[in-house]
Amino acid sequence: MPSFSLDPRLTADCHLLAELELSQLLLMNNALLPWYILVPRVSCDELYQLTPEQQKLLFEEINQISLFIKADENIDKLNTAAIGNIVRQMHIHILGRKSSDPWWPGTVWGTKQRRPYNQTELNEIKRRLILELPKTIEILQPTAKA
Repeated sequence: MPSFSLDPRLTADCHLLAELELSQLLLMNNALLPWYILVPRVSCDELYQLTPEQQKLLFEEINQISLFIKADENIDKLNTAAIGNIVRQMHIHILGRKSSDPWWPGTVWGTKQRRPYNQTELNEIKRRLILELPKTIEILQPTAKA
């Protein structure tokens, strides 16, 4: 399989959090809502092109991230999408929506309203992932406070 690299738009917009069995786990750099993205390390760009084994692994990873997000009892709804019109590389968005978020009940796609994560928030998310995500290859370790 050829070497894997993230689409530059995903690299620019997200933090790389972890390497799961099939996918890289990203976090959209917008602390106004929990917005995770799974990017399977595959060469195809459509879900139906995955092997049955890859489909099963991806669904397990979607479930893991969904449960991780829903651990926050304030989450009212999960949104899961694999659109890929702009970024063709296969990726799955999993967002936790709250009725109090700035876009509720509308869509968050293309929003300009954002607040970047600070290092303390990122470290806390990574700490939780280490504790709560059982099927990981590697969670990138939290950075020590300076």
